[in-house]
Amino acid sequence: MSGPSDYQPSNPALQWIERRLPILGLVHSSFVVYPTPRNLNYWWTFGAILSFMLGMQILTGVILAMHYTPHADLAFKSVELLVRDVNYGWLLRNMHACGASMFFFAVYIHMLRGLYYGSYKEPREVLWILGVIIYLLMMATGFMGYVLPWGQMSFWGATVITNLFSAIPYVGESIVTLLWGGYSVGNPTLNRFFSLHYLLPFLIAGVVVLHVWALHVAGQNNPDGVEPKTEKDTVPFTPHATIKDGFGVACFLLLYAWFIFYMPNYLGDADNYIPANPGVTPPHIVPEWYYLPFYAILRSIPNKLAGVIGMFSAIIILCFLPWLDAAKTKSSKYRPLAKQFFWIFVAVCILLGYLGAQPPEGIYVIAGRVLTVCYFAYFLIVLPLLSRIETPRPVPNSISEAILAKSGKAVASIAVALVAAGALFVGTLGDARAEEGGPKPPGNNWSFAGPFGKYDRGALQRGLKVYKEVCSNCHSLSYIAFRNLGDPGGPGYSVAQVAAFASDYKIKDGPNDAGDMFERPGRAADYFPSPFPNEQAARAANGGAAPPDLSLITKARSYGRGFPMFLVDFFSQYQEQGPDYVSAVLQGFEDKAPEGVTIPEGSYYNKYFPGHAIKMPKPLSDGQVTYDDGSPATVAQYAKDVTTFLMWTAEPHMEARKRIGLQVFVFLIIFAFLMYFTKKKVWADSH
Repeated sequence: MSGPSDYQPSNPALQWIERRLPILGLVHSSFVVYPTPRNLNYWWTFGAILSFMLGMQILTGVILAMHYTPHADLAFKSVELLVRDVNYGWLLRNMHACGASMFFFAVYIHMLRGLYYGSYKEPREVLWILGVIIYLLMMATGFMGYVLPWGQMSFWGATVITNLFSAIPYVGESIVTLLWGGYSVGNPTLNRFFSLHYLLPFLIAGVVVLHVWALHVAGQNNPDGVEPKTEKDTVPFTPHATIKDGFGVACFLLLYAWFIFYMPNYLGDADNYIPANPGVTPPHIVPEWYYLPFYAILRSIPNKLAGVIGMFSAIIILCFLPWLDAAKTKSSKYRPLAKQFFWIFVAVCILLGYLGAQPPEGIYVIAGRVLTVCYFAYFLIVLPLLSRIETPRPVPNSISEAILAKSGKAVASIAVALVAAGALFVGTLGDARAEEGGPKPPGNNWSFAGPFGKYDRGALQRGLKVYKEVCSNCHSLSYIAFRNLGDPGGPGYSVAQVAAFASDYKIKDGPNDAGDMFERPGRAADYFPSPFPNEQAARAANGGAAPPDLSLITKARSYGRGFPMFLVDFFSQYQEQGPDYVSAVLQGFEDKAPEGVTIPEGSYYNKYFPGHAIKMPKPLSDGQVTYDDGSPATVAQYAKDVTTFLMWTAEPHMEARKRIGLQVFVFLIIFAFLMYFTKKKVWADSH
C-alpha cells in the first residue's frame, strides 16, 4: 500500500515466502517504516481504536451467531439462553451490544476530527468518501443488528424504519415487501436481517482496507494541515505511532469496560427486554442513540418523502464536503471563524440527537426544523462562504516549526467538552424515556447496587418464597430452571435442596408409551412451569390482561430520574431503576383513587403504574407470607425481597460480571500506565 519495499527477512524460510508473496514487505512498508507526521495528537488514535473495535465486533458476532436462532418464535429466547447458559455468554453479548455504541462513539469523534482539521481536502478526497461509505455500511449493519434480539423496540423500530422506503415513488412498496419478505415485519424479515448483519461487517472490513490504502497513498493529514517536507517532519510508524495508539486504545478500553461490566443496559432501552408483540405498540418508538440526529431530521419534515430525502441527504452531503469547502487552509486551528462555526455545528448535532429522543410534538418539532436548517446551512452556506471571506492566521512553514509552538491545553479542553456534551446527551436521552406522568418511584438501598454489589442470599430465598406462594399463581418464570437455584451467585441452595424444591411442582410430560401426556414430579433440569396452558387462558383468568413473565421484569421496566441524577447515576453506576419501579408498583396500590381520577371497571389504582389503572389486584398484604428467619412480614419487606429475587432471575451472572470487571479494570489501568511511560520513552527524542 505504501509502495515497493526493500525489506529482506534474514530467515531462509521467510525469504522463500517473500520472493513468492511479499506480504512481509507490504506490512513492513505500511506499518513499520511508514513515515508518520511528527505532530499527530491523540485524536488520531481513534483510527486505531476503530480498527480494534471492528475486529472485536466481528469476533464476538461470529461466536454469538453460533448460538443465535433467527426465527421469530425463538430469537428472543435464544438470546436469553445464550446469556444464561453459554459459558461467558453474558460477556460476549455485552461486548457486542456495548461495542456497537462504542464503535459509533469512536467513529463520530473520528469524523469530527477529520472535519475540524480538514482531512477531506486535496489530496484526500477519496479517503474521505471511503470513510463516508464505511459510515453508511455501519449504520445499515447496526440497524439490522438491533433488530435481531426481537424485543419490542427491535420489532417496532424495524417496522418504522423499513416503512420509510415506501415513500420512494413507484418502487417504494416493492422495496418494503422485499425487505419484509411479506406484508409485515416477520420471520422472513428476521432471516434477511440476520444474513445481512453477518455479511456486512466483512464488507466493511474490505472497504476499511481500501480506506487504509488510500491513506497510505495520500499520506496522513495532521493538526496543522502542513504536508511533510523533510525527514524531520516525520517519525517511523513503529514504534512511535503504534505505542501512542496502544496507549489510546488502553484508555478507550477503560470506557468500554465501564459499560460492559458495570452499565451494560445504560445505552439500551428497557422495552427491548419484552418479547416482540405485533399487537402492542410502545408509547414512544426511538432508535439507538447513534441514529437520533438523523431521526430528528426525518421527523422534522412533515412530508414523508421529503423527510426520507432529508435524512439520507444529511449523510450523503458529507461526500461533497471536499468541494463545498474550498478554503486553502486545511486546519480550523488557523481559521478562527471556521473553528467557531464548527463548535456550533457540534452543538446542533447534539441538540438534534436530544430532539430525536423526544415525542414528535409541540416545541420539539419546531426546534427540530430550525436545527435541521442549521445542519444543512453549515455545509451549503457557511463553509462555502467562509472559504471566500475568511482570512486565516499564518500557517507554519513546516511540521517541525509547528511542534515548537505546540500546546496540549486546547486538546485537553476539547476532550472535556466532548465528554461533558456526551454525558449531557445520554442523560437527556434517558430522561426522555421516563414513564408518562405520575410520581417517580423512590430509590432504594439495594445490596446488589454499585461496583461491589452482591445479592443478599437471605433476601433471594425469602423472595423465592414470596414468588412461590403469591406471584406464581398468575406469573410465569419461564427462563429459570430449578437447577439455577443452586448456581453460584444465586439463592445458595444445595443439590439436595434444589431436588426437593423441584419435586414440589407437577410437570406435564409425555407422551408415554401409550401416547398419553402425564404429570410427574419436577426435576432439577426442569424450568418453572407456567400457571396457565397458554396466553388466552391467562387473559381469561385476569380480566383480559395477560400477566407478564417475571424472568426479565426488572430489566424490562425503567424510569427516568431526571437532571442531575442521570450524571450521578452514570458515575455511581446506578442501574437499579427497574427494581425501584417493580418494588414501587407492588407497594403503590391504594384502596381509593384520588378525587378527580376515574379508574375503569375491573382495574385498580396504583400511583406508580403508568396511567394508574392496573388490572392486577393488590398482591401483597401484611402477614401474608411467613418467613422462617424471623424477618418482618410486611408489604415493604415482601416487595424488597421478591424484587431482589426477580433481579437475580433477570441477571443471574451479575456477581461474576462485577467481579471480573474489577479484575479487568485493574489490569487495564496497569497496562495503560505501562503504555504511557513506554510512549514517553519512545517519544523522548522526537519532541
